Amino acid sequence: MNNYQHILLAADFSEHGEFVAQKAHYLATKYNAKLSVIHIVDNLPITDAAYGPVIPFDIDLNEELMNAAKKRLAELGKHLGIPEDRQFLEMGNAKLEIVATAEEQHVDLIVLGSHGRHGLALLLGSTANGVLHHAKCDVLAVRLQDN
Repeated sequence: MNNYQHILLAADFSEHGEFVAQKAHYLATKYNAKLSVIHIVDNLPITDAAYGPVIPFDIDLNEELMNAAKKRLAELGKHLGIPEDRQFLEMGNAKLEIVATAEEQHVDLIVLGSHGRHGLALLLGSTANGVLHHAKCDVLAVRLQDN
C-alpha cells in the first residue's frame, strides 16, 4: 500500500472543525503528504418563483458569506501551515465541489467530518455520504459526536 501524497481537508467551520482539522494534519505529517483545505459556501437562493424575492437585491449576501469564509479559511490555513495556493473556497453543492476539487488537485485522501446520521437525515443526504459515494480516492469520515 502506498502512502498518501495529497490530503484534502473539507472544512465546514463547525464546532467540531478543529478536531477534523487536527486529524487531517496528523495524517499529512505521518505520511509526509501535502495538505490542502476546501470550504464550500452553499448557494443561497435570493428568489423563489412562487413567492418573489426572498431578500432585497441590493444586499449581496453571497458575497458577504464568501468574504467571511475566505477570512476563516485563511486563518485555518495559517494555523495548519497550508499555503494559500492550496486553500480552496467554492460556492455550490458541497459534495460535488469537494469531489471535483479532489480530482483536479490529484488528491488521494479526503478528510471530512460525519455525524453518522441514520433514517430520515441520511435519506436527505449528507455531505460525507455524497463524497464517499462519488470520490475516486479514499475518504476518511471522522465520526463526530452530537452534543
